[in-house]
Amino acid sequence: MKRALVTGGSGGIGAAICRRLAADGHHVIVHANRNPDKAAAIAAEIIANGGSAEAISFDITDRSASAATLEQLLNAGSIQILVNNAGIHADAVFPGMSGKQWDSVLDVSLNGFFNVTQPLTLPMIRTRWGRIINISSVAAIAGNRGQVNYSAAKGALHAATKSLALEVASRGITVNAVAPGIIATDMIEGSFDGEAIKKLVPMQRAGQPEEVANLVAFLASDQAAYISGQIISINGAMI
Repeated sequence: MKRALVTGGSGGIGAAICRRLAADGHHVIVHANRNPDKAAAIAAEIIANGGSAEAISFDITDRSASAATLEQLLNAGSIQILVNNAGIHADAVFPGMSGKQWDSVLDVSLNGFFNVTQPLTLPMIRTRWGRIINISSVAAIAGNRGQVNYSAAKGALHAATKSLALEVASRGITVNAVAPGIIATDMIEGSFDGEAIKKLVPMQRAGQPEEVANLVAFLASDQAAYISGQIISINGAMI
């Protein structure tokens, strides 16, 4: 049984990923920072359905706290599947964007990626098998008004994905990014109504979290062993 850590596992897409990885037979570590109770509930749901899971809470923007928590997790066994799903929005048009809005978004998506992934890379190399999957956004590919900070953070994550993939390719580790479009989660409520989605998405619907989770599960499997360094969009033909 491989152990999988999903950051931001208490959110809509994160929870779907946790459930799917557990259904595939992995032990899932459901991470949260602001919503530890939700993470605990998802872990309990997975266990009730016959899966293996635990919940954990730490701030991925805190480097020392992240390192200490990950060290404890590694003491219990290697983590061979990592899904960097945690991310936040702090939207504003660029002339009115505050430094805090800029820093907070980059801190979670980009520094959080480093703080979690870097301590897990060498232990993963030692096992000579690993899957690192970074959850990005269509905004990193096409841009989006009011999201210069978010687009910048996720675009940098794409570059990091490609570079890290080159470094670990000979060690049986793949590194990919998944870039969802409009997905039916709490995060899009109030931002996109049904008519707006029909205009933006050729498939004329929002994607489902489970559809993103299915793609992540495939990338985490043995069947995806020759796929690495890729940015894979899932957006209903938006771009």
